[in-house]
Amino acid sequence: MPGRIFSGDAARTGGNAAGEEFEELFARLARSEFRSRFRLGPAEVAYAERKGAETLRRHAEDFVRTRLAPAVIPNDGRQTPMRGHPVFIAQHATACCCRKCLEKWHRIPAGRELSATEQRYVVAVLMAWIGRQPLRQAGTNRPVR
Repeated sequence: MPGRIFSGDAARTGGNAAGEEFEELFARLARSEFRSRFRLGPAEVAYAERKGAETLRRHAEDFVRTRLAPAVIPNDGRQTPMRGHPVFIAQHATACCCRKCLEKWHRIPAGRELSATEQRYVVAVLMAWIGRQPLRQAGTNRPVR
């Protein structure tokens, strides 16, 4: 089994003790041709390893609060970059990138502010996905085996 970005429970759940609740979600996402193509590249893996789970969680909380939680998002559908940060990649991989995707994949209605519970849920999904990503061989896109 390849190494994981985070060790122990954090590798399995991204630091979320309820990670098993996402098994069905991750299975559905894996069947999506678009969602299943997202992987962390070497730069994102290095960043995640360097910063650690708690820093990534804080970044995820900030991104969700500022880019996803408002009731009205003027650029909804375009507010999440496709690269540049592990959380951005995770948002696209888990359909937590915009309110339209949150509604379709997670049944969280658009047009209203996300509750604190919904924000915690989204962050937990993102962290669980990041925690499942394999370490990469330095300078390549190949997983470490």
